[in-house]
Amino acid sequence: MGLEWEQTVIDAASPVDLGRWWAAALGWVVVNDAAQEYEIRAAPDRLPGLIFVPVPEPKAGKNRLHLDFRPDDRNAEVDRLLGLGARRADVGQGEQPWVVLSDPEGNEFVCPERRVVAM
Repeated sequence: MGLEWEQTVIDAASPVDLGRWWAAALGWVVVNDAAQEYEIRAAPDRLPGLIFVPVPEPKAGKNRLHLDFRPDDRNAEVDRLLGLGARRADVGQGEQPWVVLSDPEGNEFVCPERRVVAM
């Protein structure tokens, strides 16, 4: 029996707008542009993807699940994401070697400093 991670589902007030934002932020492609299921992936045939679905209620509180990214240059990437409309987020993290941001609908995600793996 095998299990493959297909996608992460993100609730959104505006799935198309939020999906477009994430596609721009990640440089991913749109594989389904329906308002009820807006899906993006790194490449059309590559998993996992992100799928954005509509919900009537606004986000409330801190996400219980968040995405972590590994940028080549964290500070430059944080500046780029802020320029796209991300915001700095305080989830009680204090002083840490990572930056917490939120997307335009308030979903938190993390940009740590790139770790160097010793071989």
